[in-house]
Amino acid sequence: MTLDWWLTYLLTTFILSLSPGSGAINTMSTGISHGYRGAMASIAGLQVGLSLHIVLVGIGLGAVLSQSLLAFELLKWFGAAYLVWLGIQQWRAAGALDLHTLAGTMPRRRLFRRAVLVNLTNPKSIVFLAALFPQFIVPNQPQAEQYVILGVTTVVVDIFVMIGYATLATRIANWLKTPRQMRLLNRIFGSLFILVAGLLATARKA
Repeated sequence: MTLDWWLTYLLTTFILSLSPGSGAINTMSTGISHGYRGAMASIAGLQVGLSLHIVLVGIGLGAVLSQSLLAFELLKWFGAAYLVWLGIQQWRAAGALDLHTLAGTMPRRRLFRRAVLVNLTNPKSIVFLAALFPQFIVPNQPQAEQYVILGVTTVVVDIFVMIGYATLATRIANWLKTPRQMRLLNRIFGSLFILVAGLLATARKA
């Protein structure tokens, strides 16, 4: 893999990570409700889920999922249901503004596990990786090394993008002055979770 080819992939994965999805929504909602440290736990969970997808693609299961309509549909509907559940929880969240108090009500390990599931139950992610990686793999070079390079690049880029979303979220939280504003924002993010669930549920395999 040449430097130019890697830079092309770097730009591609950066643009894709920037596009708002369930991971970005989860990071921002966590950052607003649980502060920067809570968001960091959530980001770590997202990367574990993403890394598992990368491993699955690397050993060929991504191709199996992309070819199996039943497996895709089962994972799709489970992921959609989980996002709806998260949306309802976010919608019903309290309007308290003390982030330290809120962080204590949901341990970081729970935020971590929740984020792992958010990424892990998104079948479009693994199907997309299974379609994207081969475009940047050079056939006559060692493939394992190339998958590692692409996988590490994907995770590192996503970490930086999610940290950006978390920073933005904590800045927004500092602007909130009343519990009513916090409740409104919780309901906005709850609705976004449900919207993403609807988009996921209606998505068709390419």
